[in-house]
Amino acid sequence: MNIAKIDAELLLAFALNKPRSFLYAYPEYELTKEQEKTFDALLGRRASGEPIAYILGKKEFWSLELTVNQSVLIPRPETELLVEVALNKLGREVAIVADMGTGSGAIALALAAERSKWNIFATDISTDALNLARYNAGRLQLNNINFCCGDWCSALPNKKFDLIVSNPPYIAQNDPHLQQGDVRFEPKIALKAGNGLVALKKIIIQAKEYLAIGGLLMLEHGYNQSRQVQELLCQNKYHAITPYKDLAGIYRIVVAEKT
Repeated sequence: MNIAKIDAELLLAFALNKPRSFLYAYPEYELTKEQEKTFDALLGRRASGEPIAYILGKKEFWSLELTVNQSVLIPRPETELLVEVALNKLGREVAIVADMGTGSGAIALALAAERSKWNIFATDISTDALNLARYNAGRLQLNNINFCCGDWCSALPNKKFDLIVSNPPYIAQNDPHLQQGDVRFEPKIALKAGNGLVALKKIIIQAKEYLAIGGLLMLEHGYNQSRQVQELLCQNKYHAITPYKDLAGIYRIVVAEKT
């Protein structure tokens, strides 16, 4: 693959342990043999298709720098829509919130950073992912998150939640996109879900027991799944079902209310 100029600059700055601005401030700088060797190795990994976030070990989400590795999905910019809508729709200072399948902790951490009095529960079935999310919370000094290991809502305490939010696996087992680009390197447990709707359906069914009356369920889904997710919500007696488009104009999340 051709390595983009920005990727090459990021890798070079990483090899030098300097900010990217250093490359422009000191264009005459000559690499040592060791730095050259490190840079070549990094370029080789990127040329093989490994995502830049895994090579650097970090990814920005909602202006937070998160540590990432191959035990978690790389946070996507479109998932910030979940955070934005959650903050707008749940307009209260104190709330009990769950982030299901937290991965690196991106959604839970973004909400915790914005709402210090929200009591947030972040769940994941992967202990490696949960340990990484816990590490990110500690590094960012966000103390209003509880981490729970388990399968979706079964990991939650016996509480009534004002908001349950999730970006679950929603790619079908046989989807060719699983063999393309960055997702080849990402954990399949965070991507694949039977026919694409298995995890979404499970969360929709389980969440009703955990949501307070008037509580909100917010789900990210695939680019062509909005209608199906809305139908599942309707079948399970949710109300005020509302889809939202991402910046590309694609329906990306659905919000529904328990009444």
